[in-house]
Amino acid sequence: MTGIQFIERNGRREYAIVPMPLFTRMAALLEDLDDEALYDKAKAADDGFRVPGEIVSTIVGGTHPVKAWREHGGMTQDALAAQAGISTAYLCQIETGKRQGAVKTLKALAKALGVTLNELQA
Repeated sequence: MTGIQFIERNGRREYAIVPMPLFTRMAALLEDLDDEALYDKAKAADDGFRVPGEIVSTIVGGTHPVKAWREHGGMTQDALAAQAGISTAYLCQIETGKRQGAVKTLKALAKALGVTLNELQA
């Protein structure tokens, strides 16, 4: 590597002055390493859970998350209500936004749907 100059202090190299093309290449390599480190960190924290695009679109379109997940799973209101231990009428009220549903109820619905509680909160 030619063109590198060193600045010494007390007989030891303390600084290096490098040509701009070399600095640019080194900066790009460091940025790539940072990107790889961020990717590795995100990958290590990944729990594998993904929300399908059709569910996101349905929820963004105004459908209650409970209904979106239920329909995605091909469940009827009767089947989901039975698995969650609530009445079909109560489930209907939750899906239409007439009632919010107690945390205990939403946890039971999440378990029956195989999703996290966070996925059901509108």
